[in-house]
Amino acid sequence: MISTTSAGTEYEAIIGLETHCQLSTNTKIFSDSSTAFGSIPNTNIDPVCMGLPGILPVLNEKVLEYAVKAGLALNCQIAGYSKFDRKQYFYPDLPKNYQISQYDLPIAENGWLEIELVDKHFNPTRKKIGITRLHMEEDAGKLVHVGSDCLASSSYSLVDYNRAGIPLVEIVSEPDLRSGKEAAEYAQELRRIMCYLGISDGNMQEGSLRCDVNISVRPLGKKEFGVKVEIKNMNSFNAIQKAIDYEIERQIVAVRAGEKILQETRLWEEASQRTISMRIKEGSSDYRYFPEPDLAPIEISSEQLYEWHKQLPELPMEKRNYYKAKLGLSAYDARILTEERATAEYFEATIAANANPKQAANWITQDIAAYLNKKKLTIAELALTPENLAKAILLIENGTISNKKAKDKLSELLAGKSVEEAFKGAEQISEPAVLELIIDKVIAENPGELEKYRAGKTKLLGFFVGKVLKETSGRADPKLTNQLVSKKLIG
Repeated sequence: MISTTSAGTEYEAIIGLETHCQLSTNTKIFSDSSTAFGSIPNTNIDPVCMGLPGILPVLNEKVLEYAVKAGLALNCQIAGYSKFDRKQYFYPDLPKNYQISQYDLPIAENGWLEIELVDKHFNPTRKKIGITRLHMEEDAGKLVHVGSDCLASSSYSLVDYNRAGIPLVEIVSEPDLRSGKEAAEYAQELRRIMCYLGISDGNMQEGSLRCDVNISVRPLGKKEFGVKVEIKNMNSFNAIQKAIDYEIERQIVAVRAGEKILQETRLWEEASQRTISMRIKEGSSDYRYFPEPDLAPIEISSEQLYEWHKQLPELPMEKRNYYKAKLGLSAYDARILTEERATAEYFEATIAANANPKQAANWITQDIAAYLNKKKLTIAELALTPENLAKAILLIENGTISNKKAKDKLSELLAGKSVEEAFKGAEQISEPAVLELIIDKVIAENPGELEKYRAGKTKLLGFFVGKVLKETSGRADPKLTNQLVSKKLIG
């Protein structure tokens, strides 16, 4: 974003995101306690995640696999040698008073992610965002503030340690983002990739994906960065965009007024639509990192790395590119279809059954999407199979049924009826010889209207066409009906 003050000075924002992504393992990163969401507080705990004396952590192998796959999908260099570190700090939700994380030797570094921004006319533009690092770490517990959403005005706080030890990957971007819109799209694409990989559910409402935003402003053309401010724990894409746009303007106004920008942590206050100060930002020296003595370093063989790389699915950007270049879909359709992996797979199964890609896209992104939204279902729960949808599309294209008739019968298809059951007796009359017999019958039954039409006293073409369509119960092709009725009336 480039913003111009009334004094004419232009500023640009420098934005980077730190994204915490919860991994979808059944057990915690260093112990065998459950990771199930919504359990009774303080029931998914054990001596390891509580930091009791005499215990030793053991790395969950699935966490390592998921972290490496995430790094590969983000085009990172996977470290042949990495280690864990202790990040020391005190907070009531951290029972050990330190967090096991990775500091100077993370599992993955130097990657990139491509985002695609679409304007109001659905014209796409692309931009590569650098990935500085990706590292593994454990989550802390959760404080519940009673009487208020924030600590300052609450009566007291409760702590739930169920989340302590939940496996995370933290993904740190380069400061390549320039607006709230770019940052929100980056976060969305990151979520899509993690969900496509099957390593996270990406549920922001449950805390599976949380973003911290680092933002500063500087005069346009200046190389040095301004003072960085962090906005903590963004839990929706809309909040990310709004918080960044607000903070950009707040900092520009402050700089213009000669005020000092503090390196601090701020929070986004949804009710007032503004950021508020939380604390002065700590530096890495404040955490007193040192190597974790209870965990051995990690070395990944080239054979294992190759095997995990082979298991990567086609990612959303690759699918969008293919849908546009090879299937002729619009940027809008490609984007909607690839939002969730299950939707893309449903679409691909439909066209694999010989459905026209554009028609399949229309049905999935419009009628089917509306039904799923209304019923609060996922496409995986849809009773209409891709094969049945493809059959319906083929019947429309070859003229056996009309598009209107297909939409009329859609509810039956969505309920699980086969195409044969739903369209029994609904085949479209498209044989001219059959249709002409019906037209002759209708004309013979309405001699008075025929005489008026041929005398030019009134326009009755629509009258006769309507009668024929009613006679066929809507099974006649309207365009063909119109042509044949016109010829018959002229005589």
